[in-house]
Amino acid sequence: MFALIGIAIFLVYGFLVFYIGWSGWSWMKPVVSKRFKMLYIVLLVFLSTSFILGRLVGSFSVLSIIGNYWLAVFSLLLIMLPVVHVILWLTRLTRLPRHHTQKWAGWLTLTALIALIGYGSFNAYSPVVREYNVEINKSAEGMEELKIIMAADMHFGLLSGAAHARRMVEEINALQPDLVLYPGDIIDDDLEAYVNRGIPEIIGNIAAPYGVYASLGNHDKLDGPIEDLIDALERSNMQVLYDEVITVTDKLTLIGRKDRTERDRAELSALVSGVEMDKPVILIDHQPYELDEAQVHGVDLMVSGHTHRGQVAPAHLITRAMYENDWGHLQKGEFHSVVTSGYGFWGPPIRIGSRSEIVQINVRFTG
Repeated sequence: MFALIGIAIFLVYGFLVFYIGWSGWSWMKPVVSKRFKMLYIVLLVFLSTSFILGRLVGSFSVLSIIGNYWLAVFSLLLIMLPVVHVILWLTRLTRLPRHHTQKWAGWLTLTALIALIGYGSFNAYSPVVREYNVEINKSAEGMEELKIIMAADMHFGLLSGAAHARRMVEEINALQPDLVLYPGDIIDDDLEAYVNRGIPEIIGNIAAPYGVYASLGNHDKLDGPIEDLIDALERSNMQVLYDEVITVTDKLTLIGRKDRTERDRAELSALVSGVEMDKPVILIDHQPYELDEAQVHGVDLMVSGHTHRGQVAPAHLITRAMYENDWGHLQKGEFHSVVTSGYGFWGPPIRIGSRSEIVQINVRFTG
């Protein structure tokens, strides 16, 4: 069954690559030599397989970079080319010379593609601070306010590297947080890339009076004992909560869940058993599912990431349909859900229709 699904995906992908290649050749054919055609085909095959090859050959970083940018070009052209072809078809109803319209359509498409990649790169590497105000109707042992800074989906590794990590440290420390939370996907499937680029030492410079805590996401993986991954992350001055519950200075409770993809993930009901529910309860859960369950079990604030808000439009329409809260602040009675679009990115360093962000949550305890 899985083999058939894999073959179907491969065939669909191959057809879409052929569509992009045919569109490009239709534009270039009048102005290049036919001998260029074979080179063009080889280049297209290389680009279309570069992402897969880059994942298989993890040590060859240049291949991974090419593959990630190919994903950006591929996804953008799939959106743009059908529109271009419809416009070209409509121009046939006019007296405009066909070869002129096709030539200008090609140049405009190339210009728009370069502009979108530039704009998307700016959104990916220029994070903003989103601010939300949350009221929790409980007492926190004399503490009236709490400034929580949240960053998720950093995907630190190859393209979200040391410079992006330093930027995050500067931004978070400038905000003077009381508590820092990382709801998962701190690394991008490759602990070695995270360590070799010195990122543990960089983000280890973030400090907060009430501590720095994290949960793991679906990309926080290691080919070995999960304890090795957690140990490596905790060298970055954070405490990973792996289906764990802790009380912070006897004022509030933090619950960090395993990712939803882990089969042995504990039920939330088991985690909250024994928790003093008269104190504020904050849940760190990478994927923003089961909001109703969190509400029923007395969670006051749930922080999540994972969605990237689609990362590249119009994928935000898909995440909006998939999740009750795919981005931003949602309140249901006394329960609050805050989902970040993420500080980093997966695959290409491109964001269109979303932007990298750090989230500041200003919590007031009114109980």
